[in-house]
Amino acid sequence: MQTFLFHLTTECAVLIINSENMPEQPNDYRVAVFGASGVGKSSLVLRFVKDTFREAYVPTIEDTFRQVISCNKQVCTLQITDTTGSHQFPAMQRLSISKGHAFMLIYSITSRASLDELEPIYEELLRIKGAADMQVIPIMLVGNKSDEAEDSREVSTAEGEALARKWKCGFMETSAKENVNVKEVFQELLRMETRQNMTLVGDTTDSKGFLSCFRFLRCNSNRRRDRGGKGETEAISAAQSS
Repeated sequence: MQTFLFHLTTECAVLIINSENMPEQPNDYRVAVFGASGVGKSSLVLRFVKDTFREAYVPTIEDTFRQVISCNKQVCTLQITDTTGSHQFPAMQRLSISKGHAFMLIYSITSRASLDELEPIYEELLRIKGAADMQVIPIMLVGNKSDEAEDSREVSTAEGEALARKWKCGFMETSAKENVNVKEVFQELLRMETRQNMTLVGDTTDSKGFLSCFRFLRCNSNRRRDRGGKGETEAISAAQSS
């Protein structure tokens, strides 16, 4: 394993590690990303993790990305699971909910149907987590593809905000393509986490200071892609593509 350390300030640094099949750790903080096929879940995660955007749509069964963050002067691993948008894998969906600590529910502002598809996922969250008041669980409702032309919009910002109030969760509109509110939506999700071991180091009150307090480690991405109806597993090192 090779490690490269870049000092940005006397207190903060970015680590980039090339790691193969990195095992889960007890202090992993798991974020599960849900939404219908084609809403841009993978694009949003890839923009955040690798600052890249992929024009072509590739159906996902499940992708896992890991980044390291500072937690009370200790290193914790942020594990982001990009779940399938298909209804063919309910067991995988339930497992992601069961293991997850925080959740992103993503729809496309150009598709009302994609917003409607989030309700059963929210209900499943409610059932599995057993939380009568979902304020105790960090959840962000995310309207993606805000870069699309206004005449193609099917879900207004006000409708998204109203649903977020009903579900007692956070809300933000994003564009993975134009890199709008991508860092901020993950930042806000972690802000909602009130557990002591997830207190972020530094001032997180503005987006400019976000990366100075949210230091990350690109380790590896374990991907299972749906190609021709068959799942294919491939380990991709983020460091190799950096």
